[in-house]
Amino acid sequence: MPTTVPSAYSAQEALDRLKEGNERFVAGLARFPTLQKEVLAELAKGQQPYATILGCSDSRVPPELVFDAGFGELFVIRVAGNVLGPSILGTLQYAAAHLKTPLFVVLGHEGCGAVKAAISAKFEGARHKSRIEVLLENILPALDGLDDNQPLDALVSKGVEANVRHTIRELMETPEVKANLPGSNIILVGAVYDLESGLVRFLE
Repeated sequence: MPTTVPSAYSAQEALDRLKEGNERFVAGLARFPTLQKEVLAELAKGQQPYATILGCSDSRVPPELVFDAGFGELFVIRVAGNVLGPSILGTLQYAAAHLKTPLFVVLGHEGCGAVKAAISAKFEGARHKSRIEVLLENILPALDGLDDNQPLDALVSKGVEANVRHTIRELMETPEVKANLPGSNIILVGAVYDLESGLVRFLE
């Protein structure tokens, strides 16, 4: 795989760009440009995204639109429940080793169907199709300690944030992150997208 030059932005600048883009999106001022053929031809020569986003496959949460980002600006990985797995980890490693994006974001969203399914499995004993259950096994540990006596909407909201934080913790435990994140200029951050307002809340 070809190696590209490091991002032109620092991790903090990349995070600021995401926040500013989401502000434009929420305010109804998103750019959504139509690209000229010359721009597409230039992009075809290589990519230099400033951020890698691990998000959910939900059709209502397209990161490029949510952050008002153009072609070639974001390296996006999408999987139900924004969970990890061998292919996802390999893609993240490619982003770090070859694309050298300074910012990595795990992006969950309110009302996540995968988190709802995991909650129903954990607290209600619900059964799902076999491959979905394999997916949910990645989410179930995140739900430990949640109070299932609270209203479902609140439980799902807590579960979504807990799942994002769980994915972040899992990434922090990988040998690659342990070796490369401390002392580097790379930022790994979690965030939750609100379906109704369009606002992205970055987690502490």
